[in-house]
Amino acid sequence: MTSNPFFLYGKNILITGASSGIGRACAVKCSELGAKVILMGRDKTRLSETYSKVYGEGHLCFAIDLTDFEGVEETVKQIVKETGKIDGLINSAGISTTLPITQLKPDKIEHFFRTNVAGAMNLTRLVTAGANFSEEGGSIIFISSVMGVAGETGKSIYSITKGALIAGAKSLALELASRKIRVNCVSPGVVETPMSKKAIYSRNEESLNKIKALHPLGLGQPEDIANVCAFLMSDAARWITGTNLIVDGGYLAR
Repeated sequence: MTSNPFFLYGKNILITGASSGIGRACAVKCSELGAKVILMGRDKTRLSETYSKVYGEGHLCFAIDLTDFEGVEETVKQIVKETGKIDGLINSAGISTTLPITQLKPDKIEHFFRTNVAGAMNLTRLVTAGANFSEEGGSIIFISSVMGVAGETGKSIYSITKGALIAGAKSLALELASRKIRVNCVSPGVVETPMSKKAIYSRNEESLNKIKALHPLGLGQPEDIANVCAFLMSDAARWITGTNLIVDGGYLAR
């Protein structure tokens, strides 16, 4: 019987933002398919909740802020020491907001870039170092957003950071292709997560219904994104790199 290319047995997959939402769903799905998952997030208690949901044994948790760049570097060394080299990275951690241009002062812009872009790129730099990443290649995913390619009132700073990930992933895909490291983005529409439930549009039924109407297939669930990420982590996606996979329930079909 031939091996199933969609399975993730024998792979060490690092997932940021694993304490809730899309990151948590990715951790559960990857473990279900056989991977050993390394969970990263800022909230130790919620990381423990994710850990209790994953399948199998040998998984690891690290409570750390990705903007603690020195701490992240030491954490990556510890991960490799305990698990061996890394086969995949899902950059799911990030923050969102809705703000008009009048409120986008330099410190706010810097904060969003530091969190959504610099944190993910720095971790990717460390993980893909020769001493830390599998010689057989693997997969890097950035969770972007449809806001990285489409406009929406009040989403300029969020859109800028998500668009930066899409652009950066294309260049990284070319840079790392010789090592068989694939780099892709996944861009969700609105997914029902703890972060989206705190958004301005979730504060009243009328606004929420308008958002729902923009998605012909309805709002997404974290599992919808996790399934796509698991595919991109797998050998079934070995010829896919430098792309931005839209998973939006039809949002961009309008």
